[in-house]
Amino acid sequence: MKQYIYVGLGLATLFSSCIAGKKYTRPELDLPETYREQQVKVTADSVALSWRTFFKDPVLVELIEKSLKKNNDIQTAMLNMQQLELVYTQARKGLLPTVDLAIDGNRTWMSKNSLNGSLSEQFTSSSFMDDYAAVLRLSWEADIWGKAKAQKTEAQANFFAQKENLSALKTRIIVQVAQAYYNLMALDEQLKVAEQNVEMSQTTLDMIRLQYNAAQVSSLAVGQAEAQKKTAELLIPQAKQSIAVQENALSILCGNYPESIHRSGSLMKAMPEDTFPDGVPTALLSRRPDVKSAEYAVVAANSRVGLAKVAMYPSFSIMPSIGVNSFNFNNWWDLPGSLVKTVAANISQPVFQKKALKTNYEVALLEQNKAAIQFKQSVMLAVGEVTDELSTIKYTNERLALVAQKTVHLNKATDDAMLLYKNGMANYLEVITAQNNSLQNELEAVSIKRDQLNALTNLYRALGGGFED
Repeated sequence: MKQYIYVGLGLATLFSSCIAGKKYTRPELDLPETYREQQVKVTADSVALSWRTFFKDPVLVELIEKSLKKNNDIQTAMLNMQQLELVYTQARKGLLPTVDLAIDGNRTWMSKNSLNGSLSEQFTSSSFMDDYAAVLRLSWEADIWGKAKAQKTEAQANFFAQKENLSALKTRIIVQVAQAYYNLMALDEQLKVAEQNVEMSQTTLDMIRLQYNAAQVSSLAVGQAEAQKKTAELLIPQAKQSIAVQENALSILCGNYPESIHRSGSLMKAMPEDTFPDGVPTALLSRRPDVKSAEYAVVAANSRVGLAKVAMYPSFSIMPSIGVNSFNFNNWWDLPGSLVKTVAANISQPVFQKKALKTNYEVALLEQNKAAIQFKQSVMLAVGEVTDELSTIKYTNERLALVAQKTVHLNKATDDAMLLYKNGMANYLEVITAQNNSLQNELEAVSIKRDQLNALTNLYRALGGGFED
């Protein structure tokens, strides 16, 4: 028996470096050096993505802090990560032996017509046989093919993938809180625009009524002026409803029941600084949590291929045990008379499993290929998202410049129409049309400012974000 054990240990030492499965290598990504329409490259170190420096509004910073602490989705994800951390910690102990202590006692009444029963009664003068045992068993499987290392690598990859998923979730919550806050500020400004236009329309209506009373205009002019006022008034309850709904959604994001949300400043004051003045490099995509998580999935799949291959190889284990055994309770612990020792060794080789092991291996290979393709797809989507947001920011800035020029012309047109109308050189329709155009332009300007803020926030997320305290 000792010779078999020595041979087994020798084989374990000999093949301890023979790891089933290939070492993980990152798939070739062929990343572009720059994004579409981007001419200037910068280094990753020149772009700061910490949310505390990216977002400047103190009220928004407070809301983000609250969401990171109390959001229910984040708390659930943190519990998932703790579960995987326990699995990883357990996988690190794969090379350790298992030790079991078994203590049992039994009494058997044997058949008197059996050989054992008749002999037992002659020697023990009893119609039953007792057996008391306390055995300490050790079991250890030699990790010849690196199964324990593959299990540890898989568990580690799953743990870090969940960690990156948690980072991605936190970044997504940060962006959702910021965009909800910006939307609230935009709704506030739209409400203010509507209220100002109601006042302007009331002034125009009062003037037209005076002219109507003086028989200078018809009732049609009064009706048109009243309709224009109602158009502005209809925006007020609509904006208030949207504000209430948005406040409720933002409260839940922050882990609270629906409540009113305080906000400070205006959309322009909330604008983040020019965080990306010289463009952004594709190298920054390596910080994206979803890209990291996708790569860890490839690592885990690579380990599962190795484990599936190991299952087809022979395994070697030893199982020594030591304990005390007696048929008499009084001398159960009488040493060394009751001492019992066992040494066992086992070599197991799967022979016929109906091709189940080979099928499992082939399935694992396909899963690994799928994970690699999904990793490449995640990188392509990341490049696409950054490109989209860069384009959105570029053309939103152009829209803002145009709407600012349009505002100047419409303000002058409104003032001129009112002045000409007072002097009898323009009709009431020209005044109403000018006021309506001005109202729509102001609402559009607010929407474009919100789109610009959302695009900057989305670019922050597309580049990986940063939630570290």
